Formats: sequence, structure tokens, C-alpha cells
Amino acid sequence: MKTDIEIAHEVKLLPIKEVAAKINIPEEDLEPYGKYIAKVPYANIDEEKVKKSNLILVTAITPTKAGIGKTTVSIGLALGLNAIGKKAIVALREPSLGPCFGMKGGAAGGGYAQVLPMEKINLHFTGDFHAVTSAHNMISALLDNYIFRHQSDTFALKTVLWKRVLDVNDRNLRGIVTGLGARMDGVTMQSGFDITPASEIMAILCLAKDIDDLRRRIDNILLGITYEGKAFTVKDMGVGGSIVALLLDAMNPNLVQTTENTPAFVHGGPFANIAHGCNTVIATRTALNYGDYVVTEAGFGADLGAEKFFDIKCRAAGLQPKLTVIVATTQGLKMHGGVDLDDIKLPNAEGLKEGFKNLDKHVRNIQSFGQTVVVCFNRYAFDTDEEMQMVRDHCKELGVAFAENNAFMEGGKGATELANVVVEQIANNPSKPLTFQYDMDDTAKTKIEKIAKNIYGAGKITYQPIAEKNLKLFESLGYGHLPVCIAKTQYSFSDRAKKYGVPTDFDFLIRDIVISAGAEMIVAIAGEIMRMPGLPKEPQALHIDVVNGEIVGLS
Repeated sequence: MKTDIEIAHEVKLLPIKEVAAKINIPEEDLEPYGKYIAKVPYANIDEEKVKKSNLILVTAITPTKAGIGKTTVSIGLALGLNAIGKKAIVALREPSLGPCFGMKGGAAGGGYAQVLPMEKINLHFTGDFHAVTSAHNMISALLDNYIFRHQSDTFALKTVLWKRVLDVNDRNLRGIVTGLGARMDGVTMQSGFDITPASEIMAILCLAKDIDDLRRRIDNILLGITYEGKAFTVKDMGVGGSIVALLLDAMNPNLVQTTENTPAFVHGGPFANIAHGCNTVIATRTALNYGDYVVTEAGFGADLGAEKFFDIKCRAAGLQPKLTVIVATTQGLKMHGGVDLDDIKLPNAEGLKEGFKNLDKHVRNIQSFGQTVVVCFNRYAFDTDEEMQMVRDHCKELGVAFAENNAFMEGGKGATELANVVVEQIANNPSKPLTFQYDMDDTAKTKIEKIAKNIYGAGKITYQPIAEKNLKLFESLGYGHLPVCIAKTQYSFSDRAKKYGVPTDFDFLIRDIVISAGAEMIVAIAGEIMRMPGLPKEPQALHIDVVNGEIVGLS
């Protein structure tokens, strides 16, 4: 089969104004970025249209290192819905350069289910990631300058909490020292870099409802703690307006098209293993404004992305999904069934059957939120009919709907079964109000415990001393009421990446607690998760090149 980028280059793209016209967005409302990309003002949202639309979440079982194909399924489902005559839009996150040049590659879908132009979306796109990086690092520079200029005013921070970000996997930047040199070169301090998708600015951009909410959240960012034990925020520096100015264009969602020229919104890009893993609230609501069915995804497995989508994004934005699709592959099921990673593409009925336990846990978790579940079998070329039938029969025993997705190979035609099942399930199962995993009145530890025990299956939660210390500090400053965002490995329900299957009664280690006061969440860092990833031995960058003026090797 042709590569993703070869398929992408063969698609005849429509001018973006024609794509917009399909969902009744007038040309004068577009801010074009070239011929095939435009930003759309979010101010045109009609609340009644938003309420009438059908929001569908796509999540997955615990993924392999190659992923599960969740983005491909999300795009494929939107294609399938349009193929059966529905007005459907997909709303996705923007790719990060880190994984694009690192281990996973791009994040614009695959095969005949992609968002296009894929090379622009995967690389610089409309500059949203650069805006977030610039805004974050502008705060860093302004903070360092504030500290330097106020040395004689008896002002000092006992603890500086704000670091820097870069949208590149670079382990050497995890811990650095700044301000080395002469006295005029700044105050010497320990610092470090996170990757841009882990930036609090990214989380704020993705959760802000409008410009006023963006400004409020940026002003509330906690930068450090004074020697008097008081919070020092962006508002205390008086620079919130300048940061909003850097993010002004980035607030509007990006309109692109699929391989079948249907509309897609791609906006925002936090990771789910170190942040909350969802595209912007604004993009989701804009899609709901223009489409009868809106397909969106949450990062990695349902234990990470879906939990945060419900408990953080939906709670903050008042969103109510009608249904959740859980994507499964034979590779993922076999990995969690104890099959050696080198053999997960080979037929193995026993390994597949053992892997059903991972699927079942995710199904139960999603049902605990009150959601109707459809299991989607994301088909690969090496999959056999017999193994697919095993998954179908197992879902029948579970009492959940099942559908095959073959959009990678066939585009919308390969996702019509999934589309029909989703429409039927929404029609026959009126959505229930979301049941959250915790109450906002719960203590931070109770919130963490409920997620870790109920969603992950942990038996005990252990806090390292620094996590205990930071949690007490943040609670004393009035942040204990915020939702919880757990940063942990995406490869296991536990905090250990190679603990596959469905581990139970394990000790769940909270290594540190970080506050994102502007994004309004407590980030609990579990296990060995890093907020700045490193590059693998053979990064994807080895395969990317420019030949005859065209980018090749992106996937």
C-alpha cells in the first residue's frame, strides 16, 4: 500500500472556502492561511445548535508503542457518517513536533483517513504551537527580569515554579541552570524545560471559553512562592494582557479537510500522559455549532484521555457526549494478553482472548461515567476474519455494540458499519448526564484515590515526601478544590510502563504534585513519567526529507 504522504499528495484538495461552504461558514468569516487552511472566528457559536448536535468521543484500549489508530478511526468515523448522509465534522488535536520527529511520527490520521494538508498540519500549521511556546517563554523572561529588577526591593521568591518549554524532544533540557555569567547576565537559578504540549499555556488555551476566560486564567498562573509563603502570579507582574496578545490569533480554531474533502477542525494539542489530552473547548463547540454529528478524540487509552475528557474538559465546558467509541486492535489485545511484542502481528487466539480483560476494564470504566459504548475493531492488513469474529462475539457477550473500521484502507466506505452502529446506538440509547469519578468538594487526595482505585485498579496510593509537601502547600494557598490531572505512563493501567494487561491492587506512586492554577487543575505526577520526553535510538527524523521540493517520510 502507498505511504500516508503519498496518499495525501494524490488527493485533490478543495479551496478552503468550498470546504467551509459545506457547513455554511461564509467566506467572509474565514481568515485563510494559504489555499487549504483557515481560521474560523469562534464568536459565531449558536448555543441552541451546540445543544442539538451529537458529540461522540473516540478513545481506546491501552495502546502499544505504535498506538492503536485512534485518530484514524476518529477521521474514518466522520467520513463514514458523511458517507451515510449525515452532516459530520471531526475535531482533533494538533500534532507536536516532538513525536513527529521522535518515536510515533505525525498525528494527522493514516491511509485514506487523514486530515490534510498533512505535512503542514504535522509541522508548523498556523503557528498555534509557536504562539503557545512564545507566550510561555515570554512569561519566563518577564519573571526572570522581574526578579532581577527587584533585587533591591527585598523582593525574592523562595520557590520558582515556572519553567520553560520547547516543542522538541530534548532530554538534555530537563534540568538546566540559568543566569550564569556576570551580574548583569541575570540571577543564577535552577530551571528546566517541559515539552510544549505539557505547557500550562497549552492547557489554558484548550480549556478557555473565550478571550475573557483566557485572560482570567493567564492572570491566575502561579509562578512561585514568596518567602512570606504567598502566591506570586502573572497578575502580580501585570503582564497578562501582553500574553493574551501573543495568543489572540491562536484562539480561533483551524479549519482543514479530510481525504474526502469533508470539514475538520484541528486545534490545540496537550498530551494525555502529561496533560489533559483534548483539543480545545472552542474547536469542539465550533464543530458542534456547524455539524449534526461531531467526532472528537482523547489521547492514549481511556484510563488517561477519556477520564480527563469527562472529569476535566466536559465538567469545565458543560459538554455532554452522546456516546463513546473504544478502539481495539488485535496487536493491542495480544500485547495485553501476554504475547511477546515481536509476535503480536501473528495469529494467536489464546493471547487475543487473554487480552479481552484489558478491553473489558476500559468498557466498565467508560460505562461508569454513564456512557453508551461501541467497541470499534480497527482492522489491519494482517488481521484474520477469525480473530475479528472472536472480538465481535466477545462484545456480544459483554452486551456492547461492535463494529469494524477499515477506513485506513477504504476511507469512508470502510467505516460505514461503524457509522451506522453509532447512529443507531445514539438513537436507541438516550444519553444520561455524565457521572464524574469524583466530586469537586472532595479533597485532592480523595480525587486522586478515586481515579487510581476505580479507573486504574490500584490498591494503595503512596506519596513521595516532595509530593506530600507540595500538596499541603498548594492546599494552604487555596488550590485544593481543583480537578485532578494525573500524569502517568500510557502503556499500562499502573504507573509502570511494562505492567501490561489489567494489573490490580498495585501500589500507585505519586512522585510529585504540580499546580496549574490558570488551567485550574492539580497535576499529580506518577511513576517515572517525564514532562520532557527524550528521542529514541532511531528517531523518525531519520526518515524525513525533501525530494524535488516535496516533503517525504512523514507518517
